Amino acid sequence: MNFMATQDKIKKLRIKKLESLKKVGWDGYPAQTKRDTEIAAALNNFDAWSKEERKIVIAGRIMSMRGQGGIAFVDLRDESGSIQLVFKKDSLKDFDRVGEFLDIGDFIEAGGYLFKTQRGEDSLFIESWKLLTKTLRPLPSEWYGLKDVEERFRRRYLDLILNDDVKKRLVLRSKIIQAIRDFLNSYGFLEVETPILQTLPGGALAKPFQTKLNALNMDLYLRIAPELYLKRLIVAGFEKIYEIGRNFRNEGMDRSHNPEFTMLELYWAYQDYEGLMILVEDMFAFILNNAFSQTKNPLLVNINGNLVNFKKPWLRLEFKEVIRKYAGLDADKAEAKEILEKMKEHKIEITKEHKKQDKWELIDEVYKKICLPNLIQPTFVIHLPAALSPLAKLRTENKEEVQRFLIAIGGMEAGNAFSELNDPLDQDARFREQEKKRRAGNEEASRYDKDFVEALEYGMPPTAGIGIGLDRLVILLTNAEGIKEVIFFPFMRKREK
Repeated sequence: MNFMATQDKIKKLRIKKLESLKKVGWDGYPAQTKRDTEIAAALNNFDAWSKEERKIVIAGRIMSMRGQGGIAFVDLRDESGSIQLVFKKDSLKDFDRVGEFLDIGDFIEAGGYLFKTQRGEDSLFIESWKLLTKTLRPLPSEWYGLKDVEERFRRRYLDLILNDDVKKRLVLRSKIIQAIRDFLNSYGFLEVETPILQTLPGGALAKPFQTKLNALNMDLYLRIAPELYLKRLIVAGFEKIYEIGRNFRNEGMDRSHNPEFTMLELYWAYQDYEGLMILVEDMFAFILNNAFSQTKNPLLVNINGNLVNFKKPWLRLEFKEVIRKYAGLDADKAEAKEILEKMKEHKIEITKEHKKQDKWELIDEVYKKICLPNLIQPTFVIHLPAALSPLAKLRTENKEEVQRFLIAIGGMEAGNAFSELNDPLDQDARFREQEKKRRAGNEEASRYDKDFVEALEYGMPPTAGIGIGLDRLVILLTNAEGIKEVIFFPFMRKREK
């Protein structure tokens, strides 16, 4: 009998149980419970409460059941922990219905007092109980175990029930994001929200998702970044702002990419990219010391077998030096043909899109595919080419480069920051150059945003901004295999028929 047939058979049996308990006047899905204690609280206070025989009521999911004559043992779990329940026939009016009505996976309420069994196990002696939710499908451990990786992600709710490591990692994700908020709020930053549906996609080089607003017959795009709206707020007089929210990019999926992802984007008026580097170093230390406070040395993190030290100061490497050191290319002199040959040499598949790209777009690909995997310790890769940075301020020392840095950790890009371009004439020219690339077939090129240029004409003070991919950050700090392991519900392809 295959897995689905087994599921259907078990479901039919449980529906019969549900009908039987209705006949005796029981509700399989009551709205109320008298729970007054979480399991963790019961275990933490076990000695004192068991001594005084305090009566408590707990509730949770049945994870296992076993019988022994006139005694039934049930392992019950709520979000805080697990405890053994002991049902005795001679002490309980509805004892026979424990075996008759209950199954693994059901939710129950259980009242009684704490005691230790003869084997010394902390337990709850049951004086009353109540069915809270009758489950119709068995947990995977009852039929074949949730071993298929695809099914783990499709049925994430089951994965979280059965896999404590997955749950711990996702809890850590929430703690990391909370630590970021606590750090930035303590620095006087204000959390804001900007539109997700936008008339023009801007703020990054990426292909957008397109949709339509029927009410106004307008084409709209899911944002690829909140950058241009956040900068409008800097123009409006806000000096320290940030947003944590979802972005959407219609691009490939791999270990570090999901079509929708969570970003931190921050803007700081009267500051430059140098000041942001110091902020980033301090923020990472705060995150590790708070979200990973139980770790012996929170600033030392194992990432893919490498011990990564987040102690400041971090390494600072010139972008072109990184290209020269790890790819053997002179970024200024190399032509597109030579760069494509270098990519072939490193077994990078050359696509139609690559053949449309100019030399600097190809150099960017070389950085990501060849150089970045070598940057293990926390590193600021600084001074990128102006051709790759349409929204960044030029360096006074070299007008071909910008005041920008990338954050590289554990061979992965974790953030992007720069001194923001606030010259409306320069911004206008760069937007027009990006428009030419888009018309030539580059779907990731920035669109000309006339409204944003107009906002800059009203004046934006010197400003530094940064974007950090929070999904990637969690991958790094929790040593996860990929992005699907750190998102509660990752995007999945359609099931095969």
